[in-house]
Amino acid sequence: MSADWSDMGWDAWGDLGTVRARLAAGASPDADIFYGQTALQLAAERGSPEVVAALAARSADVDAVAEGRTALWSAVYANRADNARVLAEAGANPWLPMMNGWPPGRLALAGPTPGLFPRPDGQPGLTDEESAFVTRARGLIAALADITDDGHSVTCVAGIDAAEAVRRLEATPATDEEIEDIYEDPFDDMDEILKVLGVTDVPGGCVVAQPWGYGADMPGVQKALSAGTRCYGLYANPKSGNQGSAAVDGDIVEWDTHPGGGDTDESEPTEEILQAYLLQGHAEAELCFRAGLLPADSRSITGTPDLWVKLPDGDHWS
Repeated sequence: MSADWSDMGWDAWGDLGTVRARLAAGASPDADIFYGQTALQLAAERGSPEVVAALAARSADVDAVAEGRTALWSAVYANRADNARVLAEAGANPWLPMMNGWPPGRLALAGPTPGLFPRPDGQPGLTDEESAFVTRARGLIAALADITDDGHSVTCVAGIDAAEAVRRLEATPATDEEIEDIYEDPFDDMDEILKVLGVTDVPGGCVVAQPWGYGADMPGVQKALSAGTRCYGLYANPKSGNQGSAAVDGDIVEWDTHPGGGDTDESEPTEEILQAYLLQGHAEAELCFRAGLLPADSRSITGTPDLWVKLPDGDHWS
């Protein structure tokens, strides 16, 4: 048996026998094994409570900080309350300061188990603004919960309505026949099909979407839509996952990001750490959140929009 953690697959962190054998061979629970994460941190995110307990019992410091966070923080961030309880029982401190104002105990207040840890006197809870963040994020996740497929693109635009979006895009109405033909064969003529977009009014702005391709996330589309405002988009690439972007006042300011990916670090503003936690795994909800949109359901993204329109001929990629 290996004396380190090499070749440990995702499922192996739930296998107590494998982990015990590695520990017996000399593997350290405190070893840095994956982009700054220790074995204990990875198990806190991915493993079983039994594995976490075995690693914590052999750890030199269950509150060791790697990449700005402890194993307990990793468990809370992954919504693994079972592993978080094990770590707390092993002596991990839920209120150890970290991650720009988000110790594990305070982060848990924003999650699905807000009563996970008793809050000591003097430890701050959520502010009113943070509580409003939580409520808005949960509402968006629920509204867009039935988006399960990929292959679509969307741009969420702040502060303008569908009519203004159509004007900025210099688009013209698409015919019912064109839409029917696309749904019958969405790969017939990609150059033409990518020019057909759906536009829908939602509270806070509008959504421009394309259920069958990346057309709604093309740079030229975002530049036109973002004049004097901001927009956030993605292409749910079936091959490589969500590819995000953003534009402000006609300029692309973010490209090839990963909305819903949950990536964050201690250098991020406190509100962005909270946003990443709340919206991990919910890419479309993150776009709406950032644009300040409040769609009631997923119709504007993957359903029948208010308007089907067609972009003019030209280069919409630059």
